[in-house]
Amino acid sequence: MMGIGFPELMIILVIIMIIFGAGKLPEIGSAFGRSIKNFKSSMKEAEEAEQTAQVEEGAEGQAPADELQQENLSDEEKERLAREKAQAEGEAKDKAMKDQAEAFTASLPRKGSYDFAKEQAEQAEKNAKA
Repeated sequence: MMGIGFPELMIILVIIMIIFGAGKLPEIGSAFGRSIKNFKSSMKEAEEAEQTAQVEEGAEGQAPADELQQENLSDEEKERLAREKAQAEGEAKDKAMKDQAEAFTASLPRKGSYDFAKEQAEQAEKNAKA
C-alpha cells in the first residue's frame, strides 16, 4: 500500500506553489478551510433536520413539550434545545441588523444621481443674485 508521507506532501505543495504562486496560497487554504467548515455545518443541519422529522413523526397526536416535560429530558437534549433557542435569537438579531443596514444604505444617495443641469441652474441663480 502506498501512503502519503512527508516527501509526497512537500512535492504536492511545491507543485501547488508553482501553479498558483506563493501569494495565492493563503487564499486557497482559507477557501478550502471555509468549504470544509460549511460542509460539516450542512451535514450537522441535515442530521438535526432528520432527527427533528423523526421526533415530529413520533410525536403526532401528542401535546407540544412544555417546561414540565423539559425536566425529563437528558442533558444532551436540553443543550440542543438551548442551542436551537440561541440560534433562533441570533438569527433574529442578524435579521434586525441587516434590515437596519439596508435602511441606512437606502438612505444614502445613489451613485450617478448627480444632476449637472440642476447644479448649473443653481449656479446661474447665484450669479444672477450677485
